Formats: sequence, C-alpha cells, structure tokens
Amino acid sequence: MLLTALTLTAMSCRAGNNGTPVVTTDSAVVAEPVVEEHHLSLLFAGDLMQHGPQIKAAQRHDGSYDYSECFARVREEIERADVAIANLEVTLGGKPYTGYPQFRAPDDYLRACIDAGFDILTTANNHCCDSHRAGLERTIMMMDSLGVLHLGTYINNNVREETYPFLLEKNGLRVVLLNFTYDTNGIPVEAPNVVNLIDTVQIRADLERARQMQPDVIIALPHWGIEYQQLPSQEQRTLAEWLIDHGVDHVIGGHPHVAQPLELSDDSLHLVAWSMGNVISNQSRPNTYGGYMVRLDLTKVTTGDESRTRLSDCGYTLYWVSRPPDNGNRHNYRILSIDEPDSLLTGTEQRLRYNIRASMRRLMERHAKGIREYPF
Repeated sequence: MLLTALTLTAMSCRAGNNGTPVVTTDSAVVAEPVVEEHHLSLLFAGDLMQHGPQIKAAQRHDGSYDYSECFARVREEIERADVAIANLEVTLGGKPYTGYPQFRAPDDYLRACIDAGFDILTTANNHCCDSHRAGLERTIMMMDSLGVLHLGTYINNNVREETYPFLLEKNGLRVVLLNFTYDTNGIPVEAPNVVNLIDTVQIRADLERARQMQPDVIIALPHWGIEYQQLPSQEQRTLAEWLIDHGVDHVIGGHPHVAQPLELSDDSLHLVAWSMGNVISNQSRPNTYGGYMVRLDLTKVTTGDESRTRLSDCGYTLYWVSRPPDNGNRHNYRILSIDEPDSLLTGTEQRLRYNIRASMRRLMERHAKGIREYPF
C-alpha cells in the first residue's frame, strides 16, 4: 500500500511600504489517492486418473493405499501457488475399486491429491457418473468431509444455486470459476443430481450470475475436445471464442489426455490452455504419459475507487509419468520433471522421457509463442 502527501505552496507577491515586493505563502496538503496492489498466483493441472494398474501399485499389505510417491516430486511446485486446481476424473464410489472404463478409486487417492497441494477440484467430466448417483454423491461427500473445495457436480439444484458459479476470494482478489463437460459417457445423470454440461444457454445464465458477483477475473474450465489429438478442434475454438466474447477472461481446458498448446491473445488479456493432458494415469498411447501445469499470476491495482486486474505473468511446467518397472523392483507411478537427470532413470525411462519431452517441446515451440516454460 502506498500513501503519499504532496505539499503545494501557492505564492503571491505584493508591494511593501517601501515598494519592495513581499512574498507570502499559502500552504495546503493535498493527499494523493491511495494505491493498493494485490497479487494472486493460480496453478492449474489436468486429469487426475486412476486405472486398474495404478490401484494395484498403490495397495499395501494392510489393505490401505499409498500414493505419496506419485506426487512427491511435484508437491513443491503445486504448493508454490496461492491456489492449485485440478480435474478429479474418478469417482469415489467405494469398493470394489475399478479402473477404465468406469472409475472407482480408493478414498486414499483423494487424500493424496489434497496432500499434494491441490486446493480445488473440478468434477464435471465424462467420468463423473461412472458409479451412478451413489458414486457421484459419495464423491461429493468425501470432498466435503476432507475440506477440499470443488465445483462441477452437485447433489441437487438447490446446492448448485447456492454454490455456483464458484467464487474464490483470496489475497484481495475475487475470481469466479466455471466448469462444464461435453458429456457423461452416455450414463444418465440421475435426479436430483446435477452435472454442468456444455450448454451455452445455461452458461450464458451462469455468466450473468457471475458478473453480479463483481469478480476481478472469470476463468472457465471446460472438459472438451477430441481424445489424443494434439491440436484443438474447431468446436473447441468456437466455444473458447464464444466464452471470451461473453465475459470469460481465461479458458483452461482438459479431456484429450494429451497436451494441447497454450495461446495468449495479442493484447495479452486472454490465455487459453486447450488441454493440459493427464496429471497421472496408466495410459501408454503416444503423448498420454505427459502434460503440463499452467501458472497464472494476477495483479490487481486499486487507485481510489477504481480497480484494474491484469495477467501479470503466465507460463507452464512440463512433466511426465514413469510407471513401475516390470523387473520386480517395486515403486509406484511417479510424476517427474521433463528434465529429470538420466542418472536417476533406467534405460527404458530415459527413452520414454526423451520421446515425450521432444514431442511436447516441439508442440509448444510451434504454438505457444510468447509463453514461457517454467522449470521444476
């Protein structure tokens, strides 16, 4: 906060009795407007997934599940942000635990995501109804019981009306988050549950409510696009343009399970991350075992009664996932730096890391111009 005072001196001249000019002064203290600056750093990550082999790798002899090794190398990066947000693409429907095509993950996985530093989880994705109404509601119950904030799916419309659009208030900034998905894999949303879908009529109404909250920034988190395609589809581009035209400042997307690039508008007012890829998964198709985290640094400057919020910095951090080896040396899935030293990797890991690093950096060099890569 900066408060300065400027002493202004008004000078006047008059003639004295002997004709000599006499200088008099009238002093007044005029306060400059108070200037306040607030800063907020946001980190976004992609899809938190749990396939069958991941569940098996995490299981311990006592029946519990330990995922701490999965996030150990990225925890510091996640916690460096003021607020970290990711997409929880599993349900917590209880036993039996299952992977693809209908995900039911252990509760310990949610605890590990929270321990890794994620503060907010989005849940509107194509797998949110995998364990039907009971699983959707139990997932919400578990997030509530562990104190992690969430948006995208709701037990009923009354809860949605009370909590959505999602308003984040932190460090003197007000940020509205929106989250919606293209589909639920054909599994019906069972009443009275609500899943936010890509419906421009509903999104327009949500944006109107969002503006009434007087936010400094509105960020949309769509679950969209074509799986395994490294460039955004025309449908993604059309929706992103529509969102920005209707008041969204930044668009941070997911679902394709591969990294798609980021793009910054020419005026640096709008960032679009088309797809961040998987945070962690067992997928082995080309480019599915790597992704990136997006960092947005927001600065709000208030002068008197006027405020202005700008994107003061943005960037991305590349990573990849190493899966347990087949040689009997037990370790869990691990999220590692894209520049992990060769000395810490097996020969197989070195080849995998080389391939994903070359692919993602080539993608960013071609399409994410002007946006910098942050190292781990």
